[in-house]
Amino acid sequence: MASRRKGRILAFQALYSWDVNRGSPGEILDFSWLEHEKREALGEGGIADFSRLLVAGTIENIKTIDATIRAHLKNWDFSRVKRVDLAVLRMSTYTLMFQTDIHPSIVIHEAIGICKEFGADDSYRFVNGVLDGIRKTLQDPLSSLEKE
Repeated sequence: MASRRKGRILAFQALYSWDVNRGSPGEILDFSWLEHEKREALGEGGIADFSRLLVAGTIENIKTIDATIRAHLKNWDFSRVKRVDLAVLRMSTYTLMFQTDIHPSIVIHEAIGICKEFGADDSYRFVNGVLDGIRKTLQDPLSSLEKE
């Protein structure tokens, strides 16, 4: 498994933990919630730094990210989004919005993979639809205005 993939999984798990426990970002970013052996295996740099970037950026921009997700939910209330799906959506939306050097198809592909591994059976379809809508809006902001 590529280190970026591991970093995304770790970030997703951290964001899920943050959402469930509402711990401080510092507690989440030190990965103290991981088993000792897994935390030791991370070491410093690489995976851990990439994960911290995703988590910190997502939490820092959570209001904008959640508003963007809400705007792309079709016939679905934000409060009903499963927490696993929400963690993936938040991390991926952050990446689509603020890490423009990463191609959107990679972001969406990785999100689908994480949902297939950790989410419910149909999670990947739901997440794919929301992220694809966000991607389209970010690529052509006027397209969302034309529908109104």
